[in-house]
Amino acid sequence: MSSPKTTQTMKPATAAKKLSVYLEATPAEFQEGVVSRAELNALQADPPEWLRRLRRDGPHPKQVVAARLGVSLSGLARGGVTDPLTTDEINALKADMPEWLQRERATQAEVRREAARLKERSAERRR
Repeated sequence: MSSPKTTQTMKPATAAKKLSVYLEATPAEFQEGVVSRAELNALQADPPEWLRRLRRDGPHPKQVVAARLGVSLSGLARGGVTDPLTTDEINALKADMPEWLQRERATQAEVRREAARLKERSAERRR
């Protein structure tokens, strides 16, 4: 005899992270409740206007800011960016291309090249 399935829920912070949005910018009802797996899937499949707007305009969480700037989270911190940024602020940083951003993007590119080299070396060894 199987037990009835319980609904899997998560904290709003976890759901916001999975949706790639900044929790503090979400509506109060999202922040105050729990989110079920079904609700999360529905938000991902057919995002409401507030979610589309947040994804488009921000403010964005640090992970999204770092990805859009092409740097690591550590590089973002080294550059002094500790607060969420809007899409316009991210675009302004890209346009201005301060020295720290150039340096961090070069570092990130080197890390990616090294990871690709190691992956290729590992594939060669397997052959």
